[in-house]
Amino acid sequence: MLVLDTSTPRFWEKLADFCAGAKPDSALVKNVASILREVEQRGDAAVRAYTQKFDGVNVSPNRLRVTEKEIVAAAEGVSTKQKRAFAESIRCVRAFHKKTLPKSWRGRNPHGALVGENFYPLHRVGINVPGGQVPLVSTVIMTTVLAQMAGVREIAICTPPDKSGRTHPGLLAALALCGIKEVYRMGGIQAMGAFAFGTKTIPAVDKLFGPGNAYTTEAKRQLFGTVGVDLLPGPSEVMVLCDASSNAQWAALDLLAQAEHGTGKERLYLVSTSRVRLTEIMVEVKRHAARFSQGNRLRDVLKHGFIAIHAANLEEAIAVANYVAPEHLELQVKKSALKKLTMKITTAGAILLGSQTPTVLGDFTAGPSHTLPTGRTGRFFSGLRVTDFLRRSSIVQYDAKSLPKAANVVAAFSALESLPAHGESLKARLKKS
Repeated sequence: MLVLDTSTPRFWEKLADFCAGAKPDSALVKNVASILREVEQRGDAAVRAYTQKFDGVNVSPNRLRVTEKEIVAAAEGVSTKQKRAFAESIRCVRAFHKKTLPKSWRGRNPHGALVGENFYPLHRVGINVPGGQVPLVSTVIMTTVLAQMAGVREIAICTPPDKSGRTHPGLLAALALCGIKEVYRMGGIQAMGAFAFGTKTIPAVDKLFGPGNAYTTEAKRQLFGTVGVDLLPGPSEVMVLCDASSNAQWAALDLLAQAEHGTGKERLYLVSTSRVRLTEIMVEVKRHAARFSQGNRLRDVLKHGFIAIHAANLEEAIAVANYVAPEHLELQVKKSALKKLTMKITTAGAILLGSQTPTVLGDFTAGPSHTLPTGRTGRFFSGLRVTDFLRRSSIVQYDAKSLPKAANVVAAFSALESLPAHGESLKARLKKS
């Protein structure tokens, strides 16, 4: 792990280097572009070929799409306890996002013209749900529920098969309980390409959603423009910002909770205004990492993706947090400091207040979607919302009374921009009226 002090020479340069480590290299970018071209040209055949190459599974053409019978059977195999957990998570997500639903509106502008906005659901979306070593069942809820609340009519899911060619039953059960019927056994670059370009089996979508590894995220980045894309969420990140009042064991476990996602590219940030607590937390991280079955994966993340920073005061800690723009930010500080921190830290994807609020609550059940910006994109992206599944049209209607009031503005701009037809298009109407 990397240990820094905000007072050491070249601190900001070293922090920037650490953050930059999550960016794709040129070889990855080139590889993704090549695979996308092949998917565009060869369709299903390329999807199946790369599924065999990357996932080790030969998915036959008639097995590419999961049958509705399989989805229903998975739901029937879920325990009552699991169904209740799914239902509770769905309830909390719906309750939170209900407050964010926009409404179409109408009003009058200063000229007296009718203006407003209409909101429409996207017609068809494709959502990536990571499988692999850590099947993200919760991602089903954190994405599909929002799409449904927006009114999206067609929701297609892709998730990679396991080594036996099966789709994780927990994922299918969650999809069934969310009412999703279109699911494909594919993931990664080839899945993003299939959704973007369309194939014989898979109709093209209007927008791509869902978290993924560096390859999936780069594929979405390259496909932007062919289709819409969400906030490009990549491997998980967490920053635990603490002071002398924090609980070292709790902080350590919260860091490890994000490290265990399994991609090996996770980013862990520990920032403390107390040197003593910083050291204690690092000791606890090492101690607890040895307890979990994913020990080897955890150790790799701790070695390459963990940075511990001592900040002299809260102002320096705030500056670090705003630079990193972490996906999850835990504020494990004394209660009196929370208001200041939440007002001055403006780039985090999700802010979790106080030591009693671990990131896992946001991951599974608190309400906001756990699909959040990573890789410093929190500087300009926000977490997934219902509005991401909507598009908006502005509405404008002038009449004979309001039109003359805009004439001087139109005349001035058309002259300044040397666009005479612009001005004439309004003048003609004034003459007619």
